[in-house]
Amino acid sequence: MHQTTVICPKTPEKPQLSFLCLQLQRLPLPRCLSDTSQLFQNTEKFGLSFYKDFGLDLLYQHIKVERFLKLGYSHSDILRVLDNLHHDAQTNDILEELIKTCHTRTHKDKSVPNSPKLVPRGCSPNPSQPRPGPDRDSAPDFRPVVIDGSNVAMSHGNKKVFSCQGLQLAVNWFWDKGLRDITVFVPLWRKEQPRPDAPITDQHILHGLERRKILVYTPSRCVNGKRVVCYDDRYIVKLAFDSDGIIVSNDNYRDLQTENPQWKKFIEERLLMYSFASDK
Repeated sequence: MHQTTVICPKTPEKPQLSFLCLQLQRLPLPRCLSDTSQLFQNTEKFGLSFYKDFGLDLLYQHIKVERFLKLGYSHSDILRVLDNLHHDAQTNDILEELIKTCHTRTHKDKSVPNSPKLVPRGCSPNPSQPRPGPDRDSAPDFRPVVIDGSNVAMSHGNKKVFSCQGLQLAVNWFWDKGLRDITVFVPLWRKEQPRPDAPITDQHILHGLERRKILVYTPSRCVNGKRVVCYDDRYIVKLAFDSDGIIVSNDNYRDLQTENPQWKKFIEERLLMYSFASDK
């Protein structure tokens, strides 16, 4: 725990305050006191009222913090609860708020999927392996992941519907294993209002992945009422090749393999195929 030495003025006519200063020299300062030079400023002016109104409160706060630290609560949680409650809050009130704080955090953690959602062919997940939390960095030996969004979404929609849920399942599968460098390519026109000839489900998932900077739209535009789209396969293969990553798709990209010998070798070695079974 960080300790701050407090410089107290000499107060020979107020021995109680001098004794308090000695006691406070080794106490950690509350977060609200950012300027230590003001801690005992104007001590002569406040006199014993300063000792009663501020000094004892600080001592009591220190005692409370130490007590709940021994119970296993974090220093930041304890200070947050003490800031929210009145300075003379009882132990039971503080404990109740700490329990609520930890319960809320546990509930949020449980909202993260507990099981792999996408199983690549030829691989079997190990359920006993600990899942990295969302706040951990990717392991340095993980390659970037580039997902063919159209291929994955249409596969999850049984080749009839562009199912955005399939994209979420794919992202979750890699995210739960600690990978953070994930890119999903989707044509820009999928952001538009769904049409009968191009149905799409759970379109809000696209907006969520875009906000997380995981989803990237490939360009498209309308010319004389006709939609002109870019070849998104080229974006997918090029990014994966340039970043030395892997491609998640069931497409073999044969046209791109014949176009570039380097891409041919790369696709053969780095193409990760997949299958869905009951949303897993």
